[in-house]
Amino acid sequence: MVQAWYQGGISVFDWTDAARPKEIAFFDRGPVDSTRMEMGGSWSVYWYNGNIVSSEIARGMDVAQLVPTEFISQNEIDAANTVRWNQLNAQGQPKMEWPPSFSLAKAFVDQLERGRCLSASRVSAVRRELDAAQRASGAARTQALQKLSTELDGDARGSCDKPKVDMLKKAVNDLMSPVVS
Repeated sequence: MVQAWYQGGISVFDWTDAARPKEIAFFDRGPVDSTRMEMGGSWSVYWYNGNIVSSEIARGMDVAQLVPTEFISQNEIDAANTVRWNQLNAQGQPKMEWPPSFSLAKAFVDQLERGRCLSASRVSAVRRELDAAQRASGAARTQALQKLSTELDGDARGSCDKPKVDMLKKAVNDLMSPVVS
């Protein structure tokens, strides 16, 4: 989620765990004029096809993109960038739908690692299996993904975040679609 705070700049929040949302990024141009009070700041901000677009009251438009930090991985950014719209009317509040992608599956692995909900050795193994499946094609890809999907059932039982492991499993299963690259 992106949020404008007028002269407080903009914030990007992670709502993956709705009980514990957290700010993962921010941007602020600073005051328009530090010697006197003057209206300025981000009037509104929207996420659009991988860009954060902010209308700044006094100085025009800012366009930014996320970069990896300890709060967000490149895989998460890549997965977010798979959501594409032909147009955006924010009042319509369009539903965000992630198409099947290896970056989405890898993003869930990153989140499970950050939350320490899979062991380090298991995180490494899942990453290796996803990388191998991504390099494969046809029946070999499907077989590798089916094996990983079955293994994730056991991971879900032992994880501190079963719902996230279930999302990872769904992402892996969705990758078996013939149109995924």
